[in-house]
Amino acid sequence: MKKLFSSLLVIAALSGATALSALAETAPKITTVDMAKLLDDHYETTEQNAKLKGDETKANEELEKLNKEGQDLVTQLKELEEKAKNPAIAADAKDKLQTEMRAKIEEIQRKQNEVQSFRGNTQRSLQQRIQNFRKIMFEKINVTVTEVAKKKGATLVLDKSGFSHIGISPVVYSDSSYDITEDVQKEINKTRPATPAASSTPAAAATAPAAAPTAKSDDAAKVTFPGAK
Repeated sequence: MKKLFSSLLVIAALSGATALSALAETAPKITTVDMAKLLDDHYETTEQNAKLKGDETKANEELEKLNKEGQDLVTQLKELEEKAKNPAIAADAKDKLQTEMRAKIEEIQRKQNEVQSFRGNTQRSLQQRIQNFRKIMFEKINVTVTEVAKKKGATLVLDKSGFSHIGISPVVYSDSSYDITEDVQKEINKTRPATPAASSTPAAAATAPAAAPTAKSDDAAKVTFPGAK
């Protein structure tokens, strides 16, 4: 009986050890990563921001040029209006001025539409470039995150940079020892060119979801030219 009891205890102990071992093997290992930081600090983001900044500057210069042309048209219209106010002007000459004024107003309206169209198309184009860049970069970063996570034996990676539907991070707390952001950053920097394009442009331009270049000067931002009828 004692021998049988001892055998049962051994079997129970072995079964318990096996169960604990199986549990340990199947227990998930969760890590966290800051995807926004990885995108912001990526060397390709810095390079992309420099390109976007240059294109934005060119677009603003063109917008200011179009607005200057509009302002010149308004000035020409005012000169025609002053001539038409002259009481000594002949009736036929006044009618001719009225025709020229109507034509000038139409020309101003076309220029206003041109400015509005150019500004809208430029904003949409640059915004689309930003969105495409973000999509491509997150796909590339995901590859590196996956590689690092697998090396660390992680079975689940949570992004701690986003917000849930109630406006808070879905990761309420995480032990910093389980954060692989720096490890991923090191792997990313291994692919960095020896002589990257120098740029001090902030990362926000290519990472902000709603960012779109707009004219910086007050005149360039106007669609309706002052003085236009």
